[in-house]
This record gives sequence, structure tokens and C-alpha cells, in this order.
Amino acid sequence: MLFLLFAILYLLALALGWVLALVGLGGTWIMVGVSVLYAWLIPEASPFQLGWPAVIGLGVLAGLGELIEFLAGALGAKKAGGSRRSIALSLVGSVFGSLLGAIAGTAVLPIIGTLMGAILCAGLGAMGGSILGERWKGKEFKDSLETGKSAFWGRVLGAVGKTLFGTMMVLVAALALFI
Repeated sequence: MLFLLFAILYLLALALGWVLALVGLGGTWIMVGVSVLYAWLIPEASPFQLGWPAVIGLGVLAGLGELIEFLAGALGAKKAGGSRRSIALSLVGSVFGSLLGAIAGTAVLPIIGTLMGAILCAGLGAMGGSILGERWKGKEFKDSLETGKSAFWGRVLGAVGKTLFGTMMVLVAALALFI
């Protein structure tokens, strides 16, 4: 019974990591760290043991999720010729937008609203930050808006990709525990 409690706590920690990944705060790596700790602490004789091959698989999925998020964001910003300032403010805006969107979405429709609010508002925050950065550099609003649109789509596509990989991580861990 104690091992079942640990398995449930482990899955709750993964869910928290998934939420952190959703809002752009490195949750997939927290999921990997929690998985390493769980695999190391829970004895092999436990009916809810997480094997090292599963932990390695989770690490690979986390890495792929990060790669997708990075490539989508970088390609979005590069496509429009965004400055370093624009890219930095886009990242800050996306984190704040994601957090606010998750909170607002949860108030409207828990779970689905949280997911949609976080992803949409992350894109809007990235767009706003990018526009602010380009305007700060002296670009015209029209040009800044184009950079902002690219930042929006790059962030949204990256967030969706990373969220899908985070979801796969939770499913792989749950299957490894209970099958």
C-alpha cells in the first residue's frame, strides 16, 4: 500500500511538471529529475517500480520536446528578422502571458481552459514582447507587427509541441508503473 502511495505522489509530481512545462518553466526536466529520484529510491521488488529504460526514454522525450520548442521559436523569430532585444522580450512576455492565460483559462474552464489559455496567451505575450523590442530598437510599427506575428506563431507551435511531448512523458511513466 505504501508503494501505491509513492506511485500516486510520483504521478502528481509529473502532473505538476507538465503544468510547469505548459507555462514555459522547464517542467519536462523536473519530470525527468523526479523520475530519476523515484527510480533510484523505489526498490526493484516494488510492484510500482520505474525501470531505468523508462527513465532514459523520458529523458529522450524531454530533449525532443525542448528541441521542438526551441526550433519553432527560433525559426519564428529568425523568419521575421527579430533583434536580440525583441527575442529576449518575447521570451519574457511568453512566460508572463502563459501564466496569466493559465490562471484565466482555469477560471473559465478548468483543464481545457488552462491548456488553451496558457498556449494562446504565451503566444500573445511573445508577440507583445517582440513588438516592444522592435519598437524600442526604432522600427516602424508595421515591421514590428510582422516580427510579433512570427513570434506568436513560433511560440504557439513550440508550446503545442512541447506540451505533446510532456503528455507523452506522463503516459510513458504511467504505463511503466502499472504495466
